[in-house]
Amino acid sequence: MQPVILWFRRDLRLQDNPALAAAAASGRPIIPAFIWEAEEGSAAAPGAASRVWLHHSLHALDQSLRERDASLILRAGDSREELRRLVHETNAAAVYWNRRYEPDIIRRDAAIKSELKENGIDAASWNSSALIEPTDLLNASGKPFQVFTPFWKACLKREFEAAVASPRGPLKFTKEPPSSVALEELGLRPRRPWHETMMAANAPGEAAAAVRLKEFVKQSVEHYDSARDIPGIDGTSMLSPHLHFGEIGPRQIVDALPDHSDNPKGSRVFLSEVGWREFARYLLFHFPQTTDTPLKPDFERFPWEPDEHSLRRWQRGETGYPIVDAGMRQLWQTGWMHNRVRMIVASFLIKHLLQPWQRGAEWFWDTLIDADLANNTLGWQWTAGCGADAAPFFRIFNPFGQGEKFDAKGEYVRRWIPELRRLPDKFIHEPWTAPADVLKEAGLELDVHYPSPIVDHKMARARALMAYDKMRL
Repeated sequence: MQPVILWFRRDLRLQDNPALAAAAASGRPIIPAFIWEAEEGSAAAPGAASRVWLHHSLHALDQSLRERDASLILRAGDSREELRRLVHETNAAAVYWNRRYEPDIIRRDAAIKSELKENGIDAASWNSSALIEPTDLLNASGKPFQVFTPFWKACLKREFEAAVASPRGPLKFTKEPPSSVALEELGLRPRRPWHETMMAANAPGEAAAAVRLKEFVKQSVEHYDSARDIPGIDGTSMLSPHLHFGEIGPRQIVDALPDHSDNPKGSRVFLSEVGWREFARYLLFHFPQTTDTPLKPDFERFPWEPDEHSLRRWQRGETGYPIVDAGMRQLWQTGWMHNRVRMIVASFLIKHLLQPWQRGAEWFWDTLIDADLANNTLGWQWTAGCGADAAPFFRIFNPFGQGEKFDAKGEYVRRWIPELRRLPDKFIHEPWTAPADVLKEAGLELDVHYPSPIVDHKMARARALMAYDKMRL
């Protein structure tokens, strides 16, 4: 019997996988395949940290398949060309996959599906990564939503589909699989081992995602509404990289939460965070230009002051603002950053340093293990005040106030900036205000062990507001 090619992409799991379920239901032998196409498009090509996670995620998926007497076929190159080769080599009758929603990928996949069908190959795709298809929801005027609250209310009025049941019985894989390149040949891991510290703090793969979800629901979700903003504790789900690579799906998360008709507050708030992920995907689908262009056209006139020195200080966690620097160092060392701190560091780059939001988005894209095009775009445009349902530009975070409010005892700062660990709580977020004897007792010399602030907060705030007023003229 002619086989079906199961084309894995951002759905690296066997549970809740509609394309896999359809392939199993077809009765045909399955050829599980992943194609590494490094140049998927400038916006969608994974950054360095994401590639490392992908390496380990593919290994985990291959191990799961080997437990079922199969293996993941790996190819590298243009997706259309490699699928042609796979179809020709295996005489496949069908190619099944789960959809992605990045603009470049949508166009590419449409062309692939059209070509396969023209050649008599059954080509079909399913939704595995969204609670609501972006095409299925419009506002009362028949236009895409641009404000989260009405969008999410409309989503909650619908019945979310349950996670797709796993195929019953053993999966039927082809007994003569085509050739495959070795995982190392994809070159996803860097030659210099900068990633080892990062991966020591993370566990990719479907099994790890399931464990993380179970632990979060059991131990943390009840207090999520209050704990999620405290970066010094384990108060968030840490599911974002697993979601990005499809090691777990949003339907599995919703199914694992208590019935949201009578949710505890923490569970409701967490569900709304899943909703923000849906909103980001929805916006990217309807406004694909926003990956590098502001949704609000006025912001194309914003008088940014690009400066490589300031950008580099921010990237290295050397701004002299401890809560900002702690976040940037956490990102560099682990490939992840607490969500509250992501907002703080983004606001600082945009409003204190007047650097274009696109530069921050580029850095996050290359350094985050959970770098997701939709989430990254929404987050940076939200902070810059130029996107959908965005924070007003004139709302400028005070880094000291944010640090004192969300890291009152300085646990987070001390963890990621050890040179400040001996400072008293009173000065941990403003070390330059500490008296000389306190600095000496802490073994700290400013501009030797830790930098003075790169910019004065009051001056930076005034400059940002002047730039905003200038744009509005």
